[in-house]
Amino acid sequence: MITEPELVGEPGSDAPPDVVSGFDPRQGLPAGGRRRARRLLWAAAGAVVASAVWATAVFAYGIGDDRKPDPHGYRVESDSCAAVELKALAEALGEPAAQPSTELDGIEHPALHRIRCTVDFTVAAVRAPDGDEASGWSTGYQASLTAELHKATDPRPEFEASSTLTEIDGTGVDRVERVPDLGDLAYLLIMEDASLRVRVVEGGFVATLALSSWMSPPDIDNGTDGLPDVLDQPEMLAHRADLISDTREVMKALKTG
Repeated sequence: MITEPELVGEPGSDAPPDVVSGFDPRQGLPAGGRRRARRLLWAAAGAVVASAVWATAVFAYGIGDDRKPDPHGYRVESDSCAAVELKALAEALGEPAAQPSTELDGIEHPALHRIRCTVDFTVAAVRAPDGDEASGWSTGYQASLTAELHKATDPRPEFEASSTLTEIDGTGVDRVERVPDLGDLAYLLIMEDASLRVRVVEGGFVATLALSSWMSPPDIDNGTDGLPDVLDQPEMLAHRADLISDTREVMKALKTG
């Protein structure tokens, strides 16, 4: 019959209270005890090695670290919209009607700085399909920039996840194209309403430069029969390279401004 190990030194025992049954300090550990002691030593050594490996991984790779993202020298402040010039778009669409305007929903917080800027280009008359005279319609373009500097957390995981969205601000995403050699990661989003967006992340900096267009019908006199024929929206994909080029220039301006 197997019984519980007896603690020698209990009432009724003649052995000293610090001696456990089966262990004679004059003879050392029995064979089984030596094996158990070796296993304990190996387990302790393994725990030390594992701890050292984990510490090395944390130091080398940042596992479990909450280091702040690298700002890469970007500056995003309330006056940063003044650095937005959009020269490539201006050459293609005409000079902006005014200086970039700063939207009121900017953020200046220890964890995040954000600005929004809009640029309206000069409204132009649209030629009739035969090209001989004006159609009565006019067209305009608007570019908008959202720039963010994340100071507490890395925005890249969320940025990568956003590239899979099928709808943004109520507008469907038609397709997404990768833009090479721009920041750490960049995408061109072609929206279902024909607008374009370039989104880029570099360290803690995230920017979106969007281009949209609109059509305005002519004024209608009481003596006219109605609106002239409706014309198609401008071909936005023709300005894809201009939008990417201006995104690159905006990033340079916000890094040095």
